[in-house]
Amino acid sequence: MDDFSMKPGVPNAYGLIGNAANAIEPRKRMLSSMSPTIVEDANGELLLVVGSPGGSTIITTTTQIIMNVIDFNMNIEDAVESPRFHHQWLPDLIQLESFGFQTETLRELQNRGHGIKHRTSMGEANCIQIMNDYLFGAADSRRNSHAMGY
Repeated sequence: MDDFSMKPGVPNAYGLIGNAANAIEPRKRMLSSMSPTIVEDANGELLLVVGSPGGSTIITTTTQIIMNVIDFNMNIEDAVESPRFHHQWLPDLIQLESFGFQTETLRELQNRGHGIKHRTSMGEANCIQIMNDYLFGAADSRRNSHAMGY
């Protein structure tokens, strides 16, 4: 029920501040960040299937995995295992996984006035990449899961 605004103007467990539009009411569906995503290539062929739990971090987790594959040419497993960061407006903090970010980068962000919050993990994605008619699965090691197929 934390996806509803329990009390408008008061942060939920993830620091998200809701309003009356997302208050609990009969016959009302809550706002959700769920975003299972299908990505096609320029020819309309299936390229990726990406999804993750994670509350307010779902959208940034999904986006970063897609960018890792498309923009940084990573395979799906490397894309899923890469360190993640998240910012959700309020609280005004860059949340990032404790591993994988250089100390110099963190220092520079702080020097520019950014608040930083370290987290042990963010999201737990399960994804499929299609290349040359082969399916490659990736299950996030942040959770006890496995990629399987037939």
